[in-house]
Amino acid sequence: MVSPVLRAVHIHPVKSLAACAAEQAVVEPWGLDGDRRWMLIDGRGKVVTQRQQPGMAQLSAMPLPGGGVTVSAPGSAPLTVDVPEPLCTVGAELFRDKVEVVEAAEAAHSWFSARLGTEVRLVHLDAPSHRRPVDPSFGRPGETVSFADGYPLLLTSSASLDALNALVARGDHPEEGPLPMNRFRPNVVVDGTDPWAEDDWDRIAIGEVAFRVAKPCGRCIVTTTDQRTSKRGKEPLRTLARHRLVGRDLLFGQNLIPEGTGVIRVGDPVRILGRTPGHPAPAGN
Repeated sequence: MVSPVLRAVHIHPVKSLAACAAEQAVVEPWGLDGDRRWMLIDGRGKVVTQRQQPGMAQLSAMPLPGGGVTVSAPGSAPLTVDVPEPLCTVGAELFRDKVEVVEAAEAAHSWFSARLGTEVRLVHLDAPSHRRPVDPSFGRPGETVSFADGYPLLLTSSASLDALNALVARGDHPEEGPLPMNRFRPNVVVDGTDPWAEDDWDRIAIGEVAFRVAKPCGRCIVTTTDQRTSKRGKEPLRTLARHRLVGRDLLFGQNLIPEGTGVIRVGDPVRILGRTPGHPAPAGN
Protein backbone atom coordinates (compact mmCIF):
# COMPACT_ATOMS: atom_id res chain seq x y z
CA MET A 1 0.00 0.00 0.00
CA VAL A 2 1.26 3.48 -0.86
CA SER A 3 2.01 5.62 2.19
CA PRO A 4 0.49 9.12 2.29
CA VAL A 5 2.79 11.98 1.32
CA LEU A 6 2.51 15.73 1.08
CA ARG A 7 1.88 16.50 -2.58
CA ALA A 8 1.52 20.29 -2.55
CA VAL A 9 1.76 23.36 -0.33
CA HIS A 10 -0.18 26.54 -1.06
CA ILE A 11 0.08 29.97 0.56
CA HIS A 12 -2.45 32.76 0.09
CA PRO A 13 -0.69 35.99 1.10
CA VAL A 14 -3.87 38.06 0.62
CA LYS A 15 -7.11 36.36 1.60
CA SER A 16 -9.17 35.28 -1.44
CA LEU A 17 -6.51 36.16 -4.02
CA ALA A 18 -4.77 33.53 -6.15
CA ALA A 19 -2.67 30.98 -4.29
CA CYS A 20 1.12 30.66 -4.45
CA ALA A 21 2.61 27.18 -4.72
CA ALA A 22 5.58 26.52 -2.44
CA GLU A 23 8.03 23.66 -2.06
CA GLN A 24 8.12 24.18 1.69
CA ALA A 25 6.59 26.38 4.37
CA VAL A 26 7.14 27.26 8.00
CA VAL A 27 4.27 26.16 10.23
CA GLU A 28 3.41 28.78 12.84
CA PRO A 29 0.78 28.31 15.57
CA TRP A 30 -1.75 30.36 13.55
CA GLY A 31 -1.01 28.88 10.10
CA LEU A 32 1.67 28.80 7.44
CA ASP A 33 4.14 31.66 7.46
CA GLY A 34 2.80 34.37 5.15
CA ASP A 35 -0.62 32.77 4.69
CA ARG A 36 -3.61 35.12 4.86
CA ARG A 37 -1.94 37.88 6.85
CA TRP A 38 -3.58 40.45 4.50
CA MET A 39 -7.21 40.92 3.52
CA LEU A 40 -9.56 43.43 1.91
CA ILE A 41 -12.37 45.18 3.76
CA ASP A 42 -15.20 47.41 2.58
CA GLY A 43 -16.26 50.83 3.84
CA ARG A 44 -18.01 49.28 6.84
CA GLY A 45 -14.93 47.30 7.82
CA LYS A 46 -16.36 43.95 6.66
CA VAL A 47 -14.16 41.41 4.92
CA VAL A 48 -14.36 41.25 1.13
CA THR A 49 -13.71 37.85 -0.50
CA GLN A 50 -14.53 35.99 -3.69
CA ARG A 51 -17.98 35.44 -2.22
CA GLN A 52 -18.78 39.06 -3.09
CA GLN A 53 -16.04 39.70 -5.67
CA PRO A 54 -15.25 36.64 -7.82
CA GLY A 55 -12.82 38.80 -9.80
CA MET A 56 -10.40 38.56 -6.88
CA ALA A 57 -9.43 35.15 -8.25
CA GLN A 58 -7.55 36.90 -11.08
CA LEU A 59 -5.52 39.06 -8.71
CA SER A 60 -2.37 37.66 -7.19
CA ALA A 61 0.06 38.50 -4.42
CA MET A 62 3.62 37.26 -4.02
CA PRO A 63 5.13 37.26 -0.53
CA LEU A 64 8.25 39.32 0.11
CA PRO A 65 10.88 38.98 2.84
CA GLY A 66 9.66 40.72 5.95
CA GLY A 67 5.97 40.14 5.26
CA GLY A 68 5.24 42.57 2.46
CA VAL A 69 3.62 41.56 -0.83
CA THR A 70 3.77 42.42 -4.50
CA VAL A 71 0.25 42.44 -5.96
CA SER A 72 -0.47 42.06 -9.65
CA ALA A 73 -3.33 41.71 -12.12
CA PRO A 74 -3.57 41.00 -15.87
CA GLY A 75 -2.81 44.15 -17.81
CA SER A 76 -1.74 46.14 -14.76
CA ALA A 77 1.59 47.22 -13.37
CA PRO A 78 2.41 45.37 -10.13
CA LEU A 79 2.47 47.20 -6.84
CA THR A 80 4.75 46.48 -3.88
CA VAL A 81 3.07 46.86 -0.50
CA ASP A 82 5.18 47.11 2.63
CA VAL A 83 4.04 45.92 6.04
CA PRO A 84 2.50 48.99 7.70
CA GLU A 85 3.79 50.25 11.01
CA PRO A 86 1.36 49.18 13.76
CA LEU A 87 1.02 52.70 15.10
CA CYS A 88 -2.76 52.60 15.02
CA THR A 89 -5.19 49.74 14.55
CA VAL A 90 -8.75 49.84 13.25
CA GLY A 91 -11.58 47.40 13.78
CA ALA A 92 -12.56 44.94 11.06
CA GLU A 93 -15.19 42.24 10.85
CA LEU A 94 -14.23 38.81 9.54
CA PHE A 95 -17.49 36.89 9.39
CA ARG A 96 -18.55 36.75 13.07
CA ASP A 97 -15.17 37.82 14.44
CA LYS A 98 -14.10 41.32 15.38
CA VAL A 99 -10.37 41.81 14.86
CA GLU A 100 -7.94 44.71 15.12
CA VAL A 101 -5.99 45.34 11.90
CA VAL A 102 -3.50 47.82 10.47
CA GLU A 103 -4.27 49.61 7.21
CA ALA A 104 -1.85 49.47 4.29
CA ALA A 105 -0.72 52.58 2.42
CA GLU A 106 -3.28 54.53 0.43
CA ALA A 107 -1.75 53.37 -2.85
CA ALA A 108 -2.78 49.80 -2.03
CA HIS A 109 -6.40 50.83 -1.36
CA SER A 110 -6.50 52.66 -4.69
CA TRP A 111 -4.92 49.76 -6.60
CA PHE A 112 -7.44 47.20 -5.39
CA SER A 113 -10.42 49.57 -5.63
CA ALA A 114 -9.64 50.34 -9.27
CA ARG A 115 -9.38 46.69 -10.24
CA LEU A 116 -12.48 45.53 -8.40
CA GLY A 117 -14.61 48.54 -9.29
CA THR A 118 -15.61 49.18 -5.70
CA GLU A 119 -14.10 50.93 -2.70
CA VAL A 120 -11.97 48.55 -0.63
CA ARG A 121 -9.05 48.82 1.78
CA LEU A 122 -6.13 46.47 2.26
CA VAL A 123 -5.34 45.61 5.88
CA HIS A 124 -2.68 43.60 7.66
CA LEU A 125 -2.77 41.33 10.71
CA ASP A 126 0.11 42.60 12.79
CA ALA A 127 -0.10 40.27 15.80
CA PRO A 128 -1.57 36.87 14.97
CA SER A 129 -0.47 35.49 18.33
CA HIS A 130 -3.38 37.20 20.07
CA ARG A 131 -5.64 39.08 17.63
CA ARG A 132 -8.09 36.31 16.67
CA PRO A 133 -8.82 33.11 18.62
CA VAL A 134 -9.86 29.85 16.98
CA ASP A 135 -13.55 28.98 17.42
CA PRO A 136 -13.68 27.76 21.05
CA SER A 137 -16.03 24.95 20.03
CA PHE A 138 -13.03 23.29 18.34
CA GLY A 139 -10.02 25.25 19.53
CA ARG A 140 -8.22 25.33 22.85
CA PRO A 141 -7.39 28.36 25.02
CA GLY A 142 -4.62 30.41 23.44
CA GLU A 143 -5.00 28.97 19.93
CA THR A 144 -5.23 31.68 17.29
CA VAL A 145 -5.72 31.94 13.55
CA SER A 146 -4.78 34.39 10.80
CA PHE A 147 -7.35 35.72 8.30
CA ALA A 148 -8.21 32.15 7.21
CA ASP A 149 -11.94 31.45 7.40
CA GLY A 150 -11.71 29.73 10.77
CA TYR A 151 -8.70 27.46 11.29
CA PRO A 152 -4.93 27.71 10.73
CA LEU A 153 -4.64 25.21 7.85
CA LEU A 154 -6.91 23.44 5.38
CA LEU A 155 -6.06 19.94 4.14
CA THR A 156 -7.45 18.17 1.08
CA SER A 157 -6.58 14.89 -0.60
CA SER A 158 -6.06 14.02 -4.25
CA ALA A 159 -8.06 10.80 -3.89
CA SER A 160 -11.09 12.64 -2.54
CA LEU A 161 -10.95 15.14 -5.41
CA ASP A 162 -10.80 12.25 -7.89
CA ALA A 163 -13.83 10.67 -6.21
CA LEU A 164 -15.70 13.97 -6.26
CA ASN A 165 -14.92 14.49 -9.94
CA ALA A 166 -16.25 11.00 -10.69
CA LEU A 167 -19.51 12.01 -9.01
CA VAL A 168 -19.60 15.30 -10.94
CA ALA A 169 -19.18 13.35 -14.20
CA ARG A 170 -22.33 11.38 -13.38
CA GLY A 171 -24.31 14.42 -12.23
CA ASP A 172 -26.38 17.17 -13.83
CA HIS A 173 -23.43 19.29 -14.96
CA PRO A 174 -20.69 16.94 -16.17
CA GLU A 175 -19.43 19.62 -18.54
CA GLU A 176 -18.11 21.55 -15.53
CA GLY A 177 -15.72 18.80 -14.54
CA PRO A 178 -13.16 17.72 -13.80
CA LEU A 179 -12.62 20.40 -11.17
CA PRO A 180 -9.06 21.40 -10.23
CA MET A 181 -7.90 21.46 -6.62
CA ASN A 182 -7.54 25.25 -6.62
CA ARG A 183 -11.34 25.54 -6.37
CA PHE A 184 -10.96 24.41 -2.73
CA ARG A 185 -8.05 26.71 -1.80
CA PRO A 186 -6.18 24.26 0.45
CA ASN A 187 -2.90 24.85 2.26
CA VAL A 188 -1.78 21.23 2.05
CA VAL A 189 -2.72 18.46 -0.39
CA VAL A 190 -2.08 14.81 0.46
CA ASP A 191 -1.47 11.94 -1.96
CA GLY A 192 -1.63 8.20 -1.30
CA THR A 193 -4.89 7.86 0.65
CA ASP A 194 -8.23 6.25 -0.02
CA PRO A 195 -11.03 8.64 -1.02
CA TRP A 196 -12.49 10.40 2.03
CA ALA A 197 -9.99 8.72 4.38
CA GLU A 198 -9.44 12.11 6.03
CA ASP A 199 -12.99 11.98 7.42
CA ASP A 200 -11.74 9.61 10.14
CA TRP A 201 -8.51 11.37 11.08
CA ASP A 202 -8.09 12.91 14.54
CA ARG A 203 -4.37 13.70 14.52
CA ILE A 204 -1.73 13.61 11.81
CA ALA A 205 1.89 14.53 11.33
CA ILE A 206 3.35 16.06 8.18
CA GLY A 207 7.07 15.54 8.37
CA GLU A 208 7.94 16.38 11.96
CA VAL A 209 4.99 18.71 12.64
CA ALA A 210 1.87 17.30 14.32
CA PHE A 211 -1.62 18.66 13.72
CA ARG A 212 -5.00 18.18 15.33
CA VAL A 213 -7.83 17.60 12.84
CA ALA A 214 -10.38 20.08 14.14
CA LYS A 215 -13.40 19.53 11.91
CA PRO A 216 -14.49 18.96 8.31
CA CYS A 217 -14.61 22.02 6.08
CA GLY A 218 -18.04 23.22 4.98
CA ARG A 219 -17.83 24.64 1.47
CA CYS A 220 -19.32 27.83 0.02
CA ILE A 221 -19.94 29.54 -3.34
CA VAL A 222 -16.23 30.26 -3.81
CA THR A 223 -15.77 26.62 -4.90
CA THR A 224 -18.04 27.27 -7.91
CA THR A 225 -15.71 30.03 -9.15
CA ASP A 226 -13.27 29.18 -11.93
CA GLN A 227 -10.01 30.52 -10.51
CA ARG A 228 -8.69 31.37 -14.00
CA THR A 229 -11.72 33.20 -15.41
CA SER A 230 -13.76 34.21 -12.32
CA LYS A 231 -16.87 32.69 -13.92
CA ARG A 232 -19.24 30.73 -11.70
CA GLY A 233 -21.06 27.46 -12.29
CA LYS A 234 -23.08 24.97 -10.26
CA GLU A 235 -20.32 22.55 -9.28
CA PRO A 236 -19.11 21.28 -6.93
CA LEU A 237 -21.89 22.47 -4.63
CA ARG A 238 -24.60 20.60 -6.55
CA THR A 239 -22.74 17.30 -6.19
CA LEU A 240 -21.62 17.94 -2.63
CA ALA A 241 -25.25 18.58 -1.67
CA ARG A 242 -26.16 15.11 -2.93
CA HIS A 243 -23.23 13.15 -1.56
CA ARG A 244 -21.44 15.14 1.15
CA LEU A 245 -24.16 16.88 3.12
CA VAL A 246 -24.01 16.71 6.93
CA GLY A 247 -26.48 18.95 8.69
CA ARG A 248 -26.28 22.19 6.72
CA ASP A 249 -22.66 21.74 5.64
CA LEU A 250 -21.32 20.54 2.27
CA LEU A 251 -18.07 18.85 3.22
CA PHE A 252 -14.74 18.70 1.44
CA GLY A 253 -11.39 18.78 3.24
CA GLN A 254 -10.38 19.03 6.87
CA ASN A 255 -9.36 21.96 9.06
CA LEU A 256 -6.07 21.56 10.93
CA ILE A 257 -4.64 23.17 14.07
CA PRO A 258 -0.86 22.85 14.57
CA GLU A 259 0.36 21.20 17.75
CA GLY A 260 3.85 22.56 17.20
CA THR A 261 5.97 24.51 14.77
CA GLY A 262 8.51 23.55 12.11
CA VAL A 263 8.98 23.25 8.37
CA ILE A 264 6.87 21.08 6.07
CA ARG A 265 8.11 20.13 2.61
CA VAL A 266 6.56 18.68 -0.52
CA GLY A 267 7.31 14.94 -0.38
CA ASP A 268 7.17 14.73 3.41
CA PRO A 269 5.49 11.60 4.77
CA VAL A 270 2.04 12.08 6.26
CA ARG A 271 1.45 9.87 9.30
CA ILE A 272 -1.96 9.21 10.81
CA LEU A 273 -1.54 9.53 14.59
CA GLY A 274 -5.16 9.06 15.61
CA ARG A 275 -8.47 8.04 14.11
CA THR A 276 -12.12 8.22 15.10
CA PRO A 277 -14.00 5.90 12.74
CA GLY A 278 -17.58 6.85 12.23
CA HIS A 279 -17.14 10.62 12.30
CA PRO A 280 -20.37 12.32 11.05
CA ALA A 281 -19.20 12.52 7.44
CA PRO A 282 -20.81 10.65 4.54
CA ALA A 283 -19.00 8.04 2.50
CA GLY A 284 -19.16 10.16 -0.65
CA ASN A 285 -20.19 7.41 -3.05
